[in-house]
Amino acid sequence: MRSIPVVDFSEYTSGDTQRQQAFIQAVGDSLKDIGFFALKNHGIPLDSIEQAYEQGDAFFSLSETTKKTYLQPKIAHQRGYTAFGIEHAKNNPAPDLKEFWQSGRSHPTTGEVPTYVANVWPEQDAPGFKPVIDGLFTRMETLSQSLLHSCSLYLGKEKNWLSSMAADGNTIMRIIHYPPLGDDVPQGAVRSAAHEDINFITLLVTATADGLEVMDHDGSWIQVKGDASHIIVDSGDMLQNLTNGLFKSTTHRVVNPSNSNARRFSMPMFVHPRNDIDLTPREEFIQLTGGEPLFQSITAGQYLHQRLVEIGLAEDEV
Repeated sequence: MRSIPVVDFSEYTSGDTQRQQAFIQAVGDSLKDIGFFALKNHGIPLDSIEQAYEQGDAFFSLSETTKKTYLQPKIAHQRGYTAFGIEHAKNNPAPDLKEFWQSGRSHPTTGEVPTYVANVWPEQDAPGFKPVIDGLFTRMETLSQSLLHSCSLYLGKEKNWLSSMAADGNTIMRIIHYPPLGDDVPQGAVRSAAHEDINFITLLVTATADGLEVMDHDGSWIQVKGDASHIIVDSGDMLQNLTNGLFKSTTHRVVNPSNSNARRFSMPMFVHPRNDIDLTPREEFIQLTGGEPLFQSITAGQYLHQRLVEIGLAEDEV
């Protein structure tokens, strides 16, 4: 059975030029082929991941009334709590069977107001939540910069080409809870219906249970087995748009478990560019992918809003 590639981050941090180049090649080849790879030896302490899941469990175990005080519909649910059944996949009206919390980079204390929204924290109801989740966010974002550097170099660009676009961008980390299914699951609803990610790249901390599947070239599904030592990385729609499809944004899903009483947690980080970044396919990548632009000219902010409307998190602008 086919599996996604496994790439060793210690090659990149080795200080050896040949090993670093091998890592860059493996990252780029994986995103060019299937759009996914598993990253091992990534340097994120397992203890910090386990603590984040513990804090997520503590928050999602609060009463529905308490959790809903952290709903943030006015900012398209881009921070705070999103309740069960609100989000759905693009072109699938059935709600995903999940609830989640989203946090991003903290606002600077200099008084400058960035383009991304401020974090919301359940400090009264889950006092240990903020330091653990914020600490993991910082580690994950640092790791994402190295991956963006590798992507840039693979593409023949200056090392900071992609990471400079993501500086002060809309990067968010999502703590997802898939509760037991119960007996009243809406027809067609699954834990996370088939979809593609919106952003540049996603870093997915290995979930507490299996269920993730990635679509292969022939339409079959590759089961991604859980490994606590791996972070799953994939390229999203915005990077696909920018590279005219050289890097793939691959369809994936989270299927319902055979045991309807099973819970599942996962934590993806969605690495986003700033709203003003132009995602128009660059000419050099057009020439590498057949000579015709295959994707739209659009800014990252426009793209994000368009997709948030499509998945039910934002209202369309009249």
